[in-house]
Amino acid sequence: MTDCNLLQYNDFYGSVEFSAPDECFFGKIIGIADLVTFEGESVDNLKKAFTEAVDDYLVLCKEAGKEPMKSYKGSFNIRISPDLHRAAAVIAGKKGVSLNTFVEKAIYDEVSAGTG
Repeated sequence: MTDCNLLQYNDFYGSVEFSAPDECFFGKIIGIADLVTFEGESVDNLKKAFTEAVDDYLVLCKEAGKEPMKSYKGSFNIRISPDLHRAAAVIAGKKGVSLNTFVEKAIYDEVSAGTG
């Protein structure tokens, strides 16, 4: 999924996909603990359905007394090839940093580049 396939409304993002057999656009709200989907037969319909889905979700969260955004701990496991793992560990060692610091910087650089 690329940036061009995302909708944004307030602090929420929604995926955008197209179903050729159904001739409609559809997506889901990203970054929440629940599954909230939306769909529309045109781009305008999809955008409207997305904003309505976000607004409805916020109302439901308020009524339930829960935070709408998913909570992130700041740690996660990833699976990569052993060769890539070794290469990253070697480069981190050459730079004098931990593998964790090396990976964190790589992710930070990618995220920063994606927001500019």
